Amino acid sequence: MKIPVPPRVLAAILAPLVRLWGCSLRIERINAATFFDPALQARRPVIILWHDEIFPLIPAHADVGLACVVSQSQDGELLAQVLERFGFATMRGSSSRGGLRALIAAKRFMDKTGKGVIFTADGPRGPRHRIKPGAIFLAEHAGSPIVLVRVIMDKSLIFQKAWDKFQLPWPFSRCTIVYGDPIDLPATSGDENALNQQCCFLEERMHDLGCR
Repeated sequence: MKIPVPPRVLAAILAPLVRLWGCSLRIERINAATFFDPALQARRPVIILWHDEIFPLIPAHADVGLACVVSQSQDGELLAQVLERFGFATMRGSSSRGGLRALIAAKRFMDKTGKGVIFTADGPRGPRHRIKPGAIFLAEHAGSPIVLVRVIMDKSLIFQKAWDKFQLPWPFSRCTIVYGDPIDLPATSGDENALNQQCCFLEERMHDLGCR
C-alpha cells in the first residue's frame, strides 16, 4: 500500500536542496536599490511575480520578512512549508478557493508588520501570465504600490506539460532578477471594467520588464 508522505516531511527534505541549488546560481539584480529601499518597503508593497519564475526567487529573498499568498491545494501546502523554512510568512487562498480569506489575512499581516505581500498573480492554475485582480484589490485597499518582479534564466529546464511551463534553472547558471519601479494605480472602487483594464496594463508592464 502506498503511504503518502506528509508535506511537512517533504518540505524538510526539499528546503535544504532548494537552498543548496540556490547557492549555486549566479544571481544578478537589476534595480535592486529601488526594491530594497526602506522608503518603498515602508509603504508595504504588493509584489507580483509569475508562477513559473518563483524557484530562484525563494532562496534569493530568504529571511527578508515578506509574506506570500499560497494556494490551498496540496501542492500549495508543500510550497507553504518550504517557504516558511526560508523565513516567509504564508497565507492560504487563491482565486478559486479561499480568495477573500487570503486577502483579509494579507491585509492584516500588512497592518500588523508594516511589510509587503507577494502574489504569483497567474496562479495557482492559470491562465499562464494572466494577472488576476486579487493583488490589485489588495493594493487599493491597503494604499500600497504594486511592484513587478521578473526573473530571466539563461539556462533552465522548462516543464512543458505544466500549465505554467515551470522553469527550473540549471545549477551554476545565471538568473537575472529585474525589479520594477513602484506603480500607484488609480482607485477602481470595485468597478470590474477598471479592474480588467489594470490587469491588462500590468501584464504589459510585466512583459516589458522581462525584455530588459
